[in-house]
Amino acid sequence: MWGILWGLKRTMVKPVGKHPEKALSALKIKQLTTPGRYTDGNGLYLIVDPSGAKRWMLRVTIQGKRTDMGLGSLLLVGLAEAREKAQEYRKSARQGDDPLAAKRQAKRVYPTFERAAQTVHTEHKLAWKNDKHIQQWINTLREYAFPIIGDMRIDKIDTPDILRVLSPIWLSKPETARRVRQRISNVFDWAKVSGFRDGDNPVEGVTRGLPKQSKLVKHHEALPFAEIPDFIVKLKASNSNLISKLAFELLILTATRTSETIFAKPNEFDLKKKVWVVPAERMKTKREHRIPLVDRAVKIVEEAQELSLDTDYLFPGQKRGKPLSNMVFLKILSTMELDVTAHGFRSSFRDWAAESTNHPRDVVEMALAHAIANKVEAAYRRGDLFEKRRELMAEWEKHLFSKYPTLPNG
Repeated sequence: MWGILWGLKRTMVKPVGKHPEKALSALKIKQLTTPGRYTDGNGLYLIVDPSGAKRWMLRVTIQGKRTDMGLGSLLLVGLAEAREKAQEYRKSARQGDDPLAAKRQAKRVYPTFERAAQTVHTEHKLAWKNDKHIQQWINTLREYAFPIIGDMRIDKIDTPDILRVLSPIWLSKPETARRVRQRISNVFDWAKVSGFRDGDNPVEGVTRGLPKQSKLVKHHEALPFAEIPDFIVKLKASNSNLISKLAFELLILTATRTSETIFAKPNEFDLKKKVWVVPAERMKTKREHRIPLVDRAVKIVEEAQELSLDTDYLFPGQKRGKPLSNMVFLKILSTMELDVTAHGFRSSFRDWAAESTNHPRDVVEMALAHAIANKVEAAYRRGDLFEKRRELMAEWEKHLFSKYPTLPNG
């Protein structure tokens, strides 16, 4: 048997003389029973398997590499169709395209948005600790997104489709709309890394087509917490001056207010104990606020102290004896073309803590230095839950750098 196959290979792979063209016919194909490869010309071959099954194969050079492409069984693809397909693929290859990759892409089964969202929910719910969040995550999409884009293929959805989802609730239910937007964005991030989408996330830029919420809603525009890791990398790579970037990163890591950060003084920090004590006069609640410092925050303070020697402030401004301007973060965000506020990162932190952790609400509120509205509760609240807040902020740091193997040093 091997002798027969070797003989066929010698006579048919490299035929003597002029290369054959349309060498096969329907009758000849029917008569072929010996296993081997039979050329029709121009790289098209009919393969007869030892089992007797017959199939088409095209040998073509794709982007400088010789490649064999299967064109289907003879039972499904006739001689004329095989030649037509071969011509089409050869033409595509000559133009520099990759017909094999296109063929694989065409055969791929793309999920609908609803199926993709359910997959993301299933894959992530094991890591989520908050049972309420697990259920709310899929329920909000089921209520607001699935009726409009649920049946659409994930690769066919564009920004106008997202606009149709958000428009009805953008002003009437702003907090819900913001969460729906964030969760839709998570689904498209998954689709991109899974190979089901190319290009930008269609959720990006959708707010340009929506009315401003600021006149009707009291909360500050916030960046979805899932997008902050990318923001920090872009912030560090931006052309803004180093002291401003360090201040902004510390603000995010500590979930502090702008004034608490830019007016920070070097003597407020105990880096050995990893504590920052903000004096009462700088706090909105008029109470001293102890902030646990994570490792990255300590490194930021150390670097800022080296840059701000002989100055009154950790983050000095251009004028001697003055801190950074309270507009510095807004300027950075404007340069980065982001329609959010620095204060909004506190909202991002609060959303993350509620949706992605099981830390009690009072620990989160204490981390944000919010006043206790209930006077009875305030009277009995003696401690500041410092060690519990240290655990919370360590998880926040881990989230902020979740896409990167190590924390940046500066």
